[in-house]
Amino acid sequence: MRITVNETVHELDVEPDMPLLWALRDVLDLTGTKYGCGVAYCGACTVLLDGQPVKSCSLPVAAAADRAITTIEGVAQGGTLHGVQQAWIEHQVPQCGYCQPGQIMAAIGLLREKGDPSDADIDAAITNVCRCGTYTRIRTAIHAAAKA
Repeated sequence: MRITVNETVHELDVEPDMPLLWALRDVLDLTGTKYGCGVAYCGACTVLLDGQPVKSCSLPVAAAADRAITTIEGVAQGGTLHGVQQAWIEHQVPQCGYCQPGQIMAAIGLLREKGDPSDADIDAAITNVCRCGTYTRIRTAIHAAAKA
């Protein structure tokens, strides 16, 4: 099957029900997307599918065929960080950092939908779990990225 990841087309010889997460990590060696829970709860595996955040651990790779997939590796362009990535750094969001690729992808998806989200919008859209509890800094960084 054919999938497009970070604007590059890949031909994969995998089972159609393989989770997209494992196609990205194990087949394409794009390891920025993380495995967390495996049941689409924690959001560590969040990628963008046609610009919308999805949890790739429970999405069959066949469901992503011929659609645009963006992983954390495809967010920075030409050596320039995405505004959300820059805000993450400026507001020192990560502690352990494990969940952050998924958090960033969810934030980018939110900002595409709502350019200036309220705290309630952020709380409703960013359902990813951060065991370190950096939610306040995540919210602050999203507001900063929206204003940038």
